[in-house]
Amino acid sequence: MLETLTVRDAVELAVVERSGFVESRHAGAAVVLSPEGDVVAQYGNADALILPRSSLKPLQAVASLTAGAALEGEQLALGTASHSGTDRHAEVVREILAAGGLTEDDLGCPPAWPSDAATRREMISDHAAESRIRMNCSGKHALMLRACVATGWPTAGYLDPAHPLQVHIREVVERLTGEKIAHTSVDGCGAPVHAITLTGLARGIHRIGSASERSPFALHRVAGTLVRAVRENPWTIAGPGEPDTIAIETLGVFAKGGAEGVMVMVAPNGATVALKMLDGNGRAATLVAATLLARAGALTDTDVATLTAALPLSVLGGGQPVGSIRVTPGL
Repeated sequence: MLETLTVRDAVELAVVERSGFVESRHAGAAVVLSPEGDVVAQYGNADALILPRSSLKPLQAVASLTAGAALEGEQLALGTASHSGTDRHAEVVREILAAGGLTEDDLGCPPAWPSDAATRREMISDHAAESRIRMNCSGKHALMLRACVATGWPTAGYLDPAHPLQVHIREVVERLTGEKIAHTSVDGCGAPVHAITLTGLARGIHRIGSASERSPFALHRVAGTLVRAVRENPWTIAGPGEPDTIAIETLGVFAKGGAEGVMVMVAPNGATVALKMLDGNGRAATLVAATLLARAGALTDTDVATLTAALPLSVLGGGQPVGSIRVTPGL
């Protein structure tokens, strides 16, 4: 029986307040690592298994790079993104594919509408249809395909867990997290997603987020290059008004949210947090992650206040702010 995160394992991390009344509470678990990678704080059971969802993308991207995919700049950053499907995102994904002799038809992710509202309205107005390239994981899939092309692996079936690329990704995930994969599921985009603990996820993200491009080890060099690409191109990782993009632009952190309330964040000094909201709602996850890094001394209270002002945390009543989403007092 897999030890997954339960109600008994969780602690309250955030609340939703409306007109002075706490309307909802978000419980979960979190772990904070020092710049050196040691556990300095734990909230709830960080050793229970979770599915990292898109917070696994940095590890998958590093694996694709070590398999031979040669990308840089905004193309590299989009390889680890959960993008909002704007025209700019779609164009860069097309460039990634074209440079490998690939097309949108090679993508294994399902067709989708962009999550960016303005782009979606424009596409509907133009009588356009859902497409694979607008799916938020298309950059990850394009990077995976480029790895297959570079290594000579077949592009057909690249999402099969037994495909050489996915075997390699699994090995890299185990190496970075220091854990054996306990279970493999199918992510929303069709790619394998591996169950690991929050502590293992934090460890893997810390190793990526603190890696040096001058390291003698290839895996660390590509990890350092990946993090720099994301920090230099924060629009790629999500999109206008999206929490990951806001956090990177505002604080200079490396941030990657995942579906079902998962969040990882690395401060400029290398301190790292990984968290999971038990109810799967990630609306408070970015703020909680930054707050926990501030508690560990990796960010300042001013940093958190600046981020709070930039994130969409207001609770509306009659079209006006009447409350907010905020971190549980005393956390």
